[in-house]
Amino acid sequence: MDQTHAGIVNMSIMDELSEYITLRMSSYLEQTHDSNWMEHKSHSDYDLWFITAGSVQITIDGIAHTADQGDVVFFYPDMPYLASATGELCRFIYMHFDFSIAEQKRILGEFQLPGIVPGNLVREESTLFTSSYRRFKQDSGASGSPLYLKASLLLVIAKILELHGQGLYYGEFLKDQKPRKTEGSLEVLQNVFPYVDANLHRVIRVNELAAIAGVSEKYFISLFKKILGITPGQYINQIKMNRARDYLYEKKYTVQQIAGFLGYPDPFTFSKAFKKFYNVPPSKFE
Repeated sequence: MDQTHAGIVNMSIMDELSEYITLRMSSYLEQTHDSNWMEHKSHSDYDLWFITAGSVQITIDGIAHTADQGDVVFFYPDMPYLASATGELCRFIYMHFDFSIAEQKRILGEFQLPGIVPGNLVREESTLFTSSYRRFKQDSGASGSPLYLKASLLLVIAKILELHGQGLYYGEFLKDQKPRKTEGSLEVLQNVFPYVDANLHRVIRVNELAAIAGVSEKYFISLFKKILGITPGQYINQIKMNRARDYLYEKKYTVQQIAGFLGYPDPFTFSKAFKKFYNVPPSKFE
């Protein structure tokens, strides 16, 4: 599977499992620095810088990169950098955060995101974020709520992931490091995901998926949870519920037809599973 197609598959997994995503903001601040500023650090969590004035030079592994006003800089955890202002001053909002799917705390590590995201690619999203940040700092009312700030940050991250999945953005900070197919990498499961999608009309057994991944069933279960933070059974159920929701929105199929599409033995079993997941029977789902 080529890198572009793998990126699209990975991005689709993020969409499929969006209900498991957790975003936790840890610290944030807008800083202004003069021409004498220099910072040599690394951070234990993910870090985004929104450049609001001037420009910043960032050196990673001896290679200098320049982020201009409007650009967004993406750092991964434990990534050492040297930063300095390139002119009389620079100003940026930094945001430290954690991003996870269920128990997988470093899911973004599966994507080549660390680098400078050109401002023209994320202008709408970054403008919304900087606006919500300033309202958050200035106004204690509803418009300045941390929930609104968190939502705008998630929108920026989602946009960067979308650009990466489309091949329009590829982080340059680690571009000389070739991605490796390791046992803990999402790439190990690349053939499992389309197999599940193509076989939703029947019962999918874990040993089938393990065979596709080329490992034992017992090891596959632990490996799957290590990579995605959920069990294979949870994943299959999530995909079936996603498809059930989509079918119902189309308003073209009966509950009995949808049950058949998704491998349930009868409408009752499907309706019971659907209600358990969405807290409403499919007949009343809107």
